[in-house]
Amino acid sequence: MSVDWVNLDDDEEVLWQGQPRIKSILPAVIVGIPLIPFLIGIAIIVGAYYSVKNTYFVVTDQGLYRKSGVLSRNVQKIGFDKVQNISFSQGVLGSYFDYGNIEISTAGGQGVEMRFNSIDNPREVEQIINRHLKKEKGQSTGKKETGSDEQLQELKEIRKLLQSIDSKLE
Repeated sequence: MSVDWVNLDDDEEVLWQGQPRIKSILPAVIVGIPLIPFLIGIAIIVGAYYSVKNTYFVVTDQGLYRKSGVLSRNVQKIGFDKVQNISFSQGVLGSYFDYGNIEISTAGGQGVEMRFNSIDNPREVEQIINRHLKKEKGQSTGKKETGSDEQLQELKEIRKLLQSIDSKLE
């Protein structure tokens, strides 16, 4: 599977890529088969097939990507700095056959902003995302602590200066 549809930065590394399971079109097949004599059944099945075959998911060390679209292309990216929450879910069959969904919510967003649906090994993918989320949050926290340390040092120097001025005035 190629990721030529996404513009990665030079230093961006692909950690995982995948597609929905082809078996996820089973509901469309079940609905479509009885409707084949009316020709709409074929459209339902073919539409579901192409929808799955034209959907791709990518996790890089800098963010999450989702490409979808049959007649047009829709590419969505969420950087790790924007991710607020991720969760995964598996139904009964998903637990048995090890597939499920991952839902990503962003800060300031309304509900789920991106969904990796019907992917294999969703727990593993969630762990990859969580690892990089923690790394991103740790880097931003580290920057804040560094800024706080610098501010604290500056306040100490101002305090010393004020104390020396105060002692000279006495």
